[in-house]
Amino acid sequence: MNPSLRQLAATLALLGACGGVFAADEVLRVCADAHNMPLSNDRGEGYENKIAQELARHLSKRVEYTYFPQRMGFVRNTLRQQDPTTKQFKCDVIMGVPKGYELTATTRPYMRSTYALVFKSQPELEGLESAEDLLQLPKEKLRALRIGVFSQSPGSDWLLRNGLLDRAAMYAQQSGDPLENPALLIERELAAGKIDAAILWGPIAGLLVRQHAAYPAWRAVPFTPDPRIKFDYEISMGVRFGEKEWKETLDSWIASNQPKIDRILLSYRIPLIDANGKVTAGFRSDDEIRAGSVPKRVPLELEAN
Repeated sequence: MNPSLRQLAATLALLGACGGVFAADEVLRVCADAHNMPLSNDRGEGYENKIAQELARHLSKRVEYTYFPQRMGFVRNTLRQQDPTTKQFKCDVIMGVPKGYELTATTRPYMRSTYALVFKSQPELEGLESAEDLLQLPKEKLRALRIGVFSQSPGSDWLLRNGLLDRAAMYAQQSGDPLENPALLIERELAAGKIDAAILWGPIAGLLVRQHAAYPAWRAVPFTPDPRIKFDYEISMGVRFGEKEWKETLDSWIASNQPKIDRILLSYRIPLIDANGKVTAGFRSDDEIRAGSVPKRVPLELEAN
């Protein structure tokens, strides 16, 4: 091949490679669970979906998802998995992982939330303002309650510490059914009267309160930070180790857009905790319920369809 042809071939190859990069740059590839409300679903209705949309808009990209149930094997089958032919990774960011998560590099946190106690309205629980208030109930009323918790969770530790583990209805952290999730499970159990209350991650409790806002409304009260049991967690985005520039891009976006992120989180009735450990926002108030400013009830079962 003469020099001019070699140069032309090299130029075309470079343009082709650049075209591939530009095409890839048009897409924000997100790793997500298709049935895990209020975090995400395949209809884009979760708060992680909304945050991803805002991020993509800022980056002038469109969002594409790789879905896999968010349980054992999630990172391996999404963020770390490559196409055997193109060697391209399936997706480039997990929208929500705990700060310092061992399976990914993590961005600066964009949310700090806490576990909460969720319950149907009933006279015995009417005066609760925090989850710890449950312990002030008369002993006979407290011992009559059935409380749902997930195994190896702060909720089960709290019941054990307070001598209430015999009042627990214990559920497995993970189900073999990809359409099952904690919100669906606890909603069924509470609605059927199998439990009187449940200890859940705050965003999930917020979803149940939001979905059952019509009278008699379900309520939720937060656990405050506790030096003995960790109820509150900071949530970051997860990326692959070694992708420093991508992580810095996300860090910068989070820092510049925290108020916008907070508005999304508040719209999902997520209890947020400030730097002083105070719960600053969260579940819908009784005044809002009485005023009628509640969304139309949409059965959670639709999330599994």
